[in-house]
Amino acid sequence: MTIEEMNSLSAEIPSHLANNTNISSSPSDSISLKPDPKSSESHSEPPSTWGKIYAIVTYTPKRCRYDPANPPGFSMSLNLLFGFAATFTVANLYYNHPILNKLAESFEISNEKVSTVPTLMQAGYAAGLLFLCPLGDIFRRRAFVLMLVWFTATVWIGLCLTNSFAVFSALSFITAVTTVTPQLMLPLVGDLAPPARRATALSIVVSGLLLGMLIARVLSGVVTEYTTWRNIYWLSFGLQYVILGLLWFFMPDYPSANPGGLNYFKMLWSIVTMVTKHPVLVQACLVGFFTSSTFTSYWTTLTFLLSSPPYDYSTLVIGLFALIGILAMCFGPLYSRLVIDKFVPLFSVIIGELLCITGIAIGTYTGTFTVAGPVIQAFAIDLGLQTSQIANRSAIYSIEPKARNRVNTAYMVSVFCGQLMGTAAGNQLYARGGWVRSGSASVGFIGAALSICVARGPWEKGWVGWRGGWSIRRRDLKKLQQQGGDMEKWQEDPQSIKMEEDVDGLQQGPSQNE
Repeated sequence: MTIEEMNSLSAEIPSHLANNTNISSSPSDSISLKPDPKSSESHSEPPSTWGKIYAIVTYTPKRCRYDPANPPGFSMSLNLLFGFAATFTVANLYYNHPILNKLAESFEISNEKVSTVPTLMQAGYAAGLLFLCPLGDIFRRRAFVLMLVWFTATVWIGLCLTNSFAVFSALSFITAVTTVTPQLMLPLVGDLAPPARRATALSIVVSGLLLGMLIARVLSGVVTEYTTWRNIYWLSFGLQYVILGLLWFFMPDYPSANPGGLNYFKMLWSIVTMVTKHPVLVQACLVGFFTSSTFTSYWTTLTFLLSSPPYDYSTLVIGLFALIGILAMCFGPLYSRLVIDKFVPLFSVIIGELLCITGIAIGTYTGTFTVAGPVIQAFAIDLGLQTSQIANRSAIYSIEPKARNRVNTAYMVSVFCGQLMGTAAGNQLYARGGWVRSGSASVGFIGAALSICVARGPWEKGWVGWRGGWSIRRRDLKKLQQQGGDMEKWQEDPQSIKMEEDVDGLQQGPSQNE
């Protein structure tokens, strides 16, 4: 074969693949090498670079493809993978928090100017929650998640390399918008986990989310203390590609919850209408708003307290306080298995709020003279917040099975607004009255959350009241057990169990014979 023939052959190969390769419309959404009947009639252009990247990233290995006759099961290993991905994805938002002073020195700007970075990332995350997460009800989750992770990881390189603060700020906002993949995984877990074990499955991913918020502060503080701030960003870059690889190899493909498609703008409006239809969603959103405000208020003002007399702790020591919260996260899955899965969600929400208000009261009124107060508060509010969030999600994921991503968006927007309010109120109150005043506001916020909890009972069908009784036991467990709703049978044959999203079993009144 001559050199000219070899060059001619190599030039024809991409065109040949482009003409004879199409994206299968089958449920697997995988690349299928099938002859295109139109290829003999027309000569199409070779795929672009972006087209090749999209084909590679969204390709579905054979073992991960969806087969209606034998759909992939939901296993503990997959649950842990989602939890791991949630941890080191949401951590992207918080690496900058303990190193703002180092960033200011590196970019030669003021502390006031560098403080816009966390604000921009929070704003970007809010935009992603509102405008990207609802798309999980339309797109196939595997391809959507993988593209978002790939985009975030690739753009993150710019944060590692840039010497321009303007570029750093812009890229921080962009990457925060696409750092919402854990919020797509949570509704998917709600879809896949058997109802009798839903809270346990959700707790693993929720624990990962909260763990990421805390571990980012520890890693960032330690790495920056002994090396340079860019190394923590390079570490995050590597972790993002590790997550991409793990999800590419092991995340099964699942069909869209709405294969017929939805109008995007009508879908966004439907989030508002959901809030007017479902009392349990409104209750969860309001409780989440007030509870999350205490979390950010505490972790923001804690730095001011511990860096001042009588403590005068270093930044590294203050960062290690996050380890206390990490310890509390370990109890979440166990508590979910033993309590949340067996009782109505409202019972666990109230327990979580009581943990929070106890810890806040102890920390607020003893923290000015003993470090034991803030230590107890850190453990209590992290455990209480986790308990409350898991129980709330367990309740709201039962209301509209085909709109779980939009339900999750409504809930998370309220939680995020609470976090912003807690940060702003905590800083202002600390500046005016110190640790006790900011902590007293948090006591009031939890008091408001408890008032919302007791305003509507677990079996109440309306907006306010306790009609239906005071029973805290889930009455749908016996039905699920009769259907074979245990985890082992669910994994063996998901189709053998009739998936009844029994809202009555979780939120409505008991039957007449109870």
